[in-house]
Amino acid sequence: MYGLENKLVKLSGGDYLEEIFLESEQGKSSPKAGRFLLGKYDALFITPATSNTTSKIAYGIADSLVTNIVAQAVKGSVPVYVVPVDVAGVVRSEMPYMIDREFCRQCEECLPREKCPHGAIKDQIDLLKCKGCGICKELCPYDAIKGGEVELRVRDVDERNVKTIRGLEGITVLEKPEHILEIFD
Repeated sequence: MYGLENKLVKLSGGDYLEEIFLESEQGKSSPKAGRFLLGKYDALFITPATSNTTSKIAYGIADSLVTNIVAQAVKGSVPVYVVPVDVAGVVRSEMPYMIDREFCRQCEECLPREKCPHGAIKDQIDLLKCKGCGICKELCPYDAIKGGEVELRVRDVDERNVKTIRGLEGITVLEKPEHILEIFD
């Protein structure tokens, strides 16, 4: 829903240990997470780490693909680098696109629906099909499509969770995704 899938496919060749895993394909225990115990990976990067993921990591909850992988990586002594979306203060973030029914006029000839290159718009925007291109927002003459970049205030609890993660063994918090490049230098 953030338009990253095509970029990930370009980064990952798809061969063994270079696959892209979807949580929907893993089942309840995320069996592929166990690969982080094999000594095959040099590092794990979690970016973006949502507030939900950050809080689970802070409190040792491993109930999703991402949090299971973090747990297994730390157990296997694989360095973990986390880039939280909500560190402190105010952040700019990309929100998924949605139709605001207060503004939508349910046009019979709906340009956003007709021109969506991914066929993501029916009665609402299908976030599994939406690639985040924003064409729909530009085409709606009634400003009924919301989403894209927004400004958000970081909650105190989210700031505390980031501080907790900073103190966990085997995990390094990076302030921005660009700091990942410094790890490789």
